[in-house]
Amino acid sequence: MSCHQSSSTLLKISGKQVVVDSTYVPVDSISEYILPYHEHVESVLDSTLAYAPWDISKVDGTYNTSAGNLMADIILKQAAPIFKSRSGKDLDFVLLNHGGIRSNISKGNVSARTAFEVMPFENSTVVVELTGKSVKEMLAYLIKSKRAHPVAGIQLVLDKDDRIQSLKIGGKPFDENRNYYVATSDYLVSGGDNMVFFKDALEVTDIDYKIRSAMIDYFTKVDTLSPKVDLRYYKVE
Repeated sequence: MSCHQSSSTLLKISGKQVVVDSTYVPVDSISEYILPYHEHVESVLDSTLAYAPWDISKVDGTYNTSAGNLMADIILKQAAPIFKSRSGKDLDFVLLNHGGIRSNISKGNVSARTAFEVMPFENSTVVVELTGKSVKEMLAYLIKSKRAHPVAGIQLVLDKDDRIQSLKIGGKPFDENRNYYVATSDYLVSGGDNMVFFKDALEVTDIDYKIRSAMIDYFTKVDTLSPKVDLRYYKVE
């Protein structure tokens, strides 16, 4: 009696494109097997978590919008305690990108599906340590972009010539000599939307928390969403 271990060698890999359109005929046995799981997922996605008393839009303001404010406020509220527990440090403010909001939230019931519609991407929340100098570069980017990139935890006021009239972070005057912890998305830290100031980050902490998951968790905590365009970022005319 003896043992022999033979080795296998891959000789060929082949594949073909399968078109899934109106001509595709599903396999009944597979469809029946999947159906209960599909119905369960659909019911979870459509379960009401919160309520929106009015339409929450990404275009209802020039410098900040109700949808952007909601997104940034959610990240500030949800990410701050996680970052604190893991690092012992306080989160200072949030910066996201206007283009990352892919849908408005219509008046009515809000569900997990709403979060998937607003944030269909798999972006994670990361916390970046920036010097005061890098924060100033970030402000210059915000002013130059002329887009309502969502922010929370800061108040930025411009004069009529687009110069910074005042800046507060966490309710305190900006201090160029200290470092700040900014929550944002991994997409932006990697250079998305040309936010190149993030390349000078002193430290990047991935808190393993998807932005969409933060939204769903927030929706489960509140009864009614009530974000508005406010005075966190505006221009004095």
